[in-house]
Amino acid sequence: MLLPQIQKPSDLKSLSVDELASLSAEIRQFLIEKLSVTGGHLASNLGVVELTVALHYCYDSPQDKMIYDVGHQAYVHKMLTGRMDRFDSLRKYKGLCGFVKRAESEHDVWEAGHSSTSLSAAMGMALARDLKGEDNKVIAVIGDGALTGGMAFEALNHIGHEQKKLMVILNDNEMSIAPNVGAMHNYLSKIRSDKHYMRAKDELEGILKKIPAIGGKLAKSAGRVKDSLKYMMVPGVLFEELGFTYLGPVDGHDLGKLIETFHQADNVNGPVLVHAVTTKGKGYKPAEVDSHKWHGASPYKIESGKALKAVGNPMYTEIFGQTLIELAEQDRRIVAVTPAMPSGSGLIPFSKAFPERMIDVGIAEQHAATMTAALAMEGMKPVFAVYSTFMQRAYDQIVHDICRHNANVMFAIDRAGFVGADGETHQGVYDVAFMRHIPNIVMMMPKDENELRHMMKTALDYNDGPIAYRYPRNNVVGVPMDRELKNIPIGSWEYIRKGEGYAILAAGPMVQLAEEAADVLKREGIQVSVVNTRFLKPLDEQMLLELGRQHTKMIVIEEVSEAGSMGSAVLEFYAREEMYDLPIHLMGIPDLFIEHGSISEQRAEVGLTVDALVANVRKLASGQPFSLTPNTYSS
Repeated sequence: MLLPQIQKPSDLKSLSVDELASLSAEIRQFLIEKLSVTGGHLASNLGVVELTVALHYCYDSPQDKMIYDVGHQAYVHKMLTGRMDRFDSLRKYKGLCGFVKRAESEHDVWEAGHSSTSLSAAMGMALARDLKGEDNKVIAVIGDGALTGGMAFEALNHIGHEQKKLMVILNDNEMSIAPNVGAMHNYLSKIRSDKHYMRAKDELEGILKKIPAIGGKLAKSAGRVKDSLKYMMVPGVLFEELGFTYLGPVDGHDLGKLIETFHQADNVNGPVLVHAVTTKGKGYKPAEVDSHKWHGASPYKIESGKALKAVGNPMYTEIFGQTLIELAEQDRRIVAVTPAMPSGSGLIPFSKAFPERMIDVGIAEQHAATMTAALAMEGMKPVFAVYSTFMQRAYDQIVHDICRHNANVMFAIDRAGFVGADGETHQGVYDVAFMRHIPNIVMMMPKDENELRHMMKTALDYNDGPIAYRYPRNNVVGVPMDRELKNIPIGSWEYIRKGEGYAILAAGPMVQLAEEAADVLKREGIQVSVVNTRFLKPLDEQMLLELGRQHTKMIVIEEVSEAGSMGSAVLEFYAREEMYDLPIHLMGIPDLFIEHGSISEQRAEVGLTVDALVANVRKLASGQPFSLTPNTYSS
């Protein structure tokens, strides 16, 4: 066994290429076994085993900077940099992060949970290196799916212009999270499949190498012949036109070829793009057959690949997908738009039912947002299905192109609230803060799956501008479902129960939590009202005035950033009404990033629990100072 001997990257240096291949097989087995228990990003990491081993064999981390785009393909990097013994805690509370994490290791020089950032980071590090007079290598590993992100093209353009020495490794597995779309994908397919080009290129280079010296006009002629060959055999030669020396395609599972190619790249005084073709899920048959399903795996049986996850209520995402099909059957104007997340957003059934009305733009949230605005202006009913954390990337387009135009776009904001094991880069807790202040938009959040269905109907029938419904990454409550969908009056809240003197204003999953707290308080003789604040914007001002005039003591509880929350809007409302003496307290997420763990652990960390809510109502009732949580916040 070679794997136990690898405690740090330098331990690879003494191994032969054959031994590196044996080590790669051991790494794959380790990942398959460990992730069968913890779950995690299996397919993407199986696909980069040799690539990562070759990088650490050829370069010296952390002096040489290795930047992993997105970061969920860096498990092998973590193993080779001294964290193998922590894999039992992968993605667990206070355990090993599923992404690159600077606080974990000096070898993690860049962290990201969103794609297409690595090339910009690499350029920044190369610039800093040169300004400081250092000579380390800078290497960015980016997938072909991430190249659909506009930010990656911006960086390619700048790098090619500045001609800084750095290496971009294009990990081309023909798959990001979903099958890739677009012109870049088609271009790379042509390069991968054009064996005539590669053979002719190699033969020409071989001939040139045998000539002792080529001077003057002959050298220029040779260069022109070589360039002409490229243009004749491969359409575009995009990367070289952008200023990169292009090397590849190379088999991303052939260690000898990878090491040789990296040495060639080191001899180039400028930016190099190494095109490595890999197989996502390599070495585990279920993941190779369906790398889409195995992108993010829950615990599974190794032999069969069958998931061990207990069967429970469906997810909110599934209810969204089913309901959208129902609505689309009634309204031909509905178009679903997703930025490379058709499965994660519950749209696979929709894509089969209405393939012509399903638009996957790839990892291009900005483009998706502006496109939906134009669709709406032309009389369609676009549904922009997007994770809360990914919608952040389209903020300017939401403001400038959707809301400013008052375009009738429907936002289906998935993963709203805590997301569990994906952690701080994926927490959907900021969309309320960055959207509610934008003119024209309406924002909703359901207390359960039945209300979500009615909100979707409400959004479809709304014709006065953009409207959003946000829902959590949770299993549904399990309530009975109304057969007939109806509209909810815009801006209306509802009493779940009425009490005296105290009210809990709750949004989304916090409504159920508030009901549980009210049951506990009732046994103690404290009767609290529970209000479902299903519209985050506009507020139910009539109900707020009613509560204010009764001088009700209120707690607003939400699973969002407290700053800029709907609770903040409540405080703003009472300030405008000059009702300054009302006791109103907010329970939300404090001014810090919440790391990975289970959703229940994340809620407990910030005090969004029944016990914390009960304790705070008791303090209101007794006149004690109010605190958000009995626990101490931890960063």
